[in-house]
Amino acid sequence: MSSDEEWRGSVVLVVASSTGGIGQHVASLARGLVAGGCRVLVCGPAAVDQHFGFTAGGIEYAVVEIPADPGPQDSGAIRQLRRAIAGRDAEVIHAHGLRAAFVAAVARTGVPLVVTWHNAVLARGLKGQAGALLERIVARNAVLTLGASEDLVERAVALGARNARLGPVATPQLAPPKRTRTAVRAEFRLRGETPFILSVGRLHPQKHYDLLVDAAARWRELEHPPVVAIAGSGPSYMPLAQRASRLHAPVHLLGHRTDVPDLLAGADLAVITSDWEARQLFAQEVLHAGVPLVTTAVGGLPGLVGDAAVQIPPGDLDALDEAVRRLLADPGLRADYAARGPRRAATWPGEADVVADVRSGYADVAAVRR
Repeated sequence: MSSDEEWRGSVVLVVASSTGGIGQHVASLARGLVAGGCRVLVCGPAAVDQHFGFTAGGIEYAVVEIPADPGPQDSGAIRQLRRAIAGRDAEVIHAHGLRAAFVAAVARTGVPLVVTWHNAVLARGLKGQAGALLERIVARNAVLTLGASEDLVERAVALGARNARLGPVATPQLAPPKRTRTAVRAEFRLRGETPFILSVGRLHPQKHYDLLVDAAARWRELEHPPVVAIAGSGPSYMPLAQRASRLHAPVHLLGHRTDVPDLLAGADLAVITSDWEARQLFAQEVLHAGVPLVTTAVGGLPGLVGDAAVQIPPGDLDALDEAVRRLLADPGLRADYAARGPRRAATWPGEADVVADVRSGYADVAAVRR
């Protein structure tokens, strides 16, 4: 489709509870679609609107309280979604994440459903079985499925998705730091050659931060033991704090921070220990900032970082320990990976690329409907 023929129809974007990457992606997409002449309604929890500023930015927003976990309250969310789009000439509903997609699928609005899969179901037991059922319902009800990583596309196809492909997610623009490296290091009372290692993400078992705490305890024996900081909040805070205290690990749990560019300016190394990620926001920020990265080779991370990061198996404490020690001991190697990061980041799609790709998908869906 040429630029003169780009789709300019009416779309409803649906999002569940989010404070991170999914919400940022929807906000970016909404802005780009509106700027391109599309009619956009975003439906999601009131807290998402407040956090990402849809209404404040002039984006039409309807409150649909889709909670993070399924339950009886979903019936209320389904009713709210139906009311929000009643009488609208919506040509496409685009739900982001399995929770939003499930509500949109069960609402049965008669409008073609496009779904972007952002996350995998990692739970086991009864919760895992419920998640698998939700995945199947979503896969079979979407006319177009976009996956944030190749393994998500494969999963959707295996569960019955009719038309599934990789869907690019825009690379966020990293704001410049407001503080100097010296000022950031002073916050953590770092002296001389003490290395500063940073990780950012929700404190959740999926992130496997216990591995990073265990490694930090080992690094105490180094000539210059690094200080580790983890920025983020979540249900794993107390277990991680207790583990760090018990092991005397030099780890700071910072809670939610809005100054990640500053923290990266002070960091010598960044670490990701997750059991699974798609296109993790922090990984993108690290490479943009030119900070050497050690990451687990899971989900979409290998395709995202390529040879611009040291990749290790998930859950492997010895591999994490060895990779960090090697980088800390070799300034030349750190400089090499620092230079690779921005070069890799320059190859990622931007907001305009993602909006164009999504509009092309919408055009195909609308054409089939007509």
